[in-house]
Amino acid sequence: MARTDSIKVAQEILDQFYVEEIEDIDLIEIASYYDIIVQDVTMKNADGRIVFGKEKAIISINENISYSPRKRFTLAHELGHYFLHREDIHIHNDNFLTLDTFKAGSQETEANLFASELLMPQKFFIPITKSEPFSPDLLRRMSTHFNSSLTSVVFKYQQFGNHPIFIFFCRNNKVEYWIPPHDFFIKVKDIKNLTPPFGSVAYEFFSEGTIYPAEESKQYIFKSEWFELNYDEVDSEVCEYCIVSPNFNTALSVVWIE
Repeated sequence: MARTDSIKVAQEILDQFYVEEIEDIDLIEIASYYDIIVQDVTMKNADGRIVFGKEKAIISINENISYSPRKRFTLAHELGHYFLHREDIHIHNDNFLTLDTFKAGSQETEANLFASELLMPQKFFIPITKSEPFSPDLLRRMSTHFNSSLTSVVFKYQQFGNHPIFIFFCRNNKVEYWIPPHDFFIKVKDIKNLTPPFGSVAYEFFSEGTIYPAEESKQYIFKSEWFELNYDEVDSEVCEYCIVSPNFNTALSVVWIE
């Protein structure tokens, strides 16, 4: 299924339930309408699970998730599996890594794109991105406003935001992938599967356990840490906001030029 198809399915559901403002998005109501049972249970090594029976589907959400936007995004993700993949899977578990997979064409990416559009419809999201300059604080406030995970807001902003941002994902002290913004080319250094750059905020997290408080989350680093410089280019500063998860040993770095 293509990226646009996942988003289109979410938009069709929003239209079906006459969603005209954020407060109208009721995931439990959507699940109930389709006779899906939603339950909070204790789960090990999983945030969410969907099980398809002959007549009903059951979605289980880990009751130990304390961050409300994370729990809500997990439920939206499982609904994505229901609407997009119910012919392909019978039982499926999701954890931090599958819920943060926005990189490329898998069922997890499709479910995340569906969840992102269901919780943060473009018609509500885009006007907010145009209302003020990009900042980590804006991302956090949007996460609260839409009651969706901070990671999902970052990827949504890269698609529809008003300022170009690079996204770098690191796990276990290795750079796994990066996603450049659309129509904004700066060459990334050849760092895949390597330790994050020495001067980056991600490196500080993995090497020293550094986690900056919200008021200090925008850090200035040299452009040459993540990017290649032109042969006559003088090194300059860029900004990095690093969203970390110590439990899964991951760091999602948002890098941008002011």
